[in-house]
Amino acid sequence: MAQAPSGWIDRTSPTLVEFEDMAQAAFDALPATFRRLCEGVVIRVDDWPDDDTLDEMNCESDYDLLGLFRGRGLAQGEALAHTGQQPNMVWLYRRPILDYWAENEDALGAVVRHVLIHEIGHHFGLSDEDMERIEREAD
Repeated sequence: MAQAPSGWIDRTSPTLVEFEDMAQAAFDALPATFRRLCEGVVIRVDDWPDDDTLDEMNCESDYDLLGLFRGRGLAQGEALAHTGQQPNMVWLYRRPILDYWAENEDALGAVVRHVLIHEIGHHFGLSDEDMERIEREAD
């Protein structure tokens, strides 16, 4: 029987707090001009999207949604909060991201960064090409 590489024997999945740290590190590595434009956007990590969100996004499985932007982004013409309006938020869903990572060859940090940039991109109304450029600049 083949032995597992010793570096993986005692590893566990990152906790929510560790995942939040990864998301913050990914955000901190983004170009400064991009980060400044994100002022006020809250990044939140949850294990799973809630059932209402899954229904709203027409997801067939709990694993279909890796992240989500909610709020009134710059693409809608106004990012300032009105009285009673929730802040602009990006959710990263730990368990679906871990599942995606396990089935692909990208490093976990790269997957977290990709999802974070994609969701923040919704705040700006960015194209896929714009988001790919930002990812390259964050490398």
